[in-house]
This record gives sequence, structure tokens and C-alpha cells, in this order.
Amino acid sequence: MVVLITGGARSGKSTFAEKYAAHLGTAGIYIATSPVFDEELRERVNHHQLRREQSSFAWKTVEEPHLLADVLQSFKSRADVVAKESVILVDCLILWLSNLLLQAEKDNPMEHIMGKLAELLAVLEDYPGTVLLVTNEVGDGIVPEYPLGRLFRDLAGLMNQHVASISDQVFLVTAGIPVELKSRAFRF
Repeated sequence: MVVLITGGARSGKSTFAEKYAAHLGTAGIYIATSPVFDEELRERVNHHQLRREQSSFAWKTVEEPHLLADVLQSFKSRADVVAKESVILVDCLILWLSNLLLQAEKDNPMEHIMGKLAELLAVLEDYPGTVLLVTNEVGDGIVPEYPLGRLFRDLAGLMNQHVASISDQVFLVTAGIPVELKSRAFRF
């Protein structure tokens, strides 16, 4: 099962994702995609880690800022990871996208990132276990002033659409309230 969890900054996405993982399984692997660049970010990471440690849910953390598809692919053959009791939580796709964009900024970032996204989608489409993916809604604000910002916003929207299309459930979290969207989607 693939679940996408989206919303704005500080909407409660990660907290909901952690609680939902505990609802779905008895243990989890938390894939953190954010490299720690400064003290403020270190404090955020520490806060997330402390919240997970204080829960009764058993978490193992894997830090991977770039090779998300590769990590998930490596888990496919591990019975302990794809067991019914185990859940993978990726937090977050937007940071993964940022990492890829900064890595490929000087080359052809659109082609590079769409290739990485295709790899991720291929792994997710036939993943035998449960994967929850946290992302951000970034297109609801103003149009970014700079070309790189506009490219990031466009890629984020495309990524979220593609991941949502293969997800079994899609949650929008606003003010800490999750709403499942996929079951409510208008169908032609």
C-alpha cells in the first residue's frame, strides 16, 4: 500500500504520518531525506527524533537525501521490512526533490529529476509492503520571483501528482486535521 500525505508547512503532516504508521503496523523504518545544514534544522530533526522515541512505536531511522528509490528497492527483498507489521515512512519528498534539484542545478535538472521520479514510481508501484510518503503543497502561494524557484514549484506539483496517481490513499492535512482525498475525488 502506498499512502501520500500532503499539506502546508507546520500543518501536522509528519505527526499524522507517524500516528498512521503506528495504526497500520507495529514497527517502522523512518527514511529521513533532509541533510542537516544548520543549528535550527538540527533542532527540528531532534524534535522529530524525540517525538518518535517517546512513542510506543519502534522506529529505525535511515538517512538518505538522494537515493530514495535505491533504498526502497533494497528493502523489497527483506521479509522483515515488507512484513505486514512493518511500515516505511519517507519524510519528506519535498526535501528529496530539493536535494536533487541542487545536485543537478547546472545540468538539465528537469530531465534528471523526472528520471529519478520515474525510478521512485517504478519501485512504489509494485512495492510489496506499506510506504507512507510525506510531501508539501507548495503551489498555493505566490509565483516565485526566480527561475529556480519556479522550476522547484513546478517539479513539486508534478511529483505530487504522479505519486498521488499511484497511491492507494492521499491525505491532505490542514491545521492538524487529516482528510482522505482519493476516496472523495470526482470521477468522470
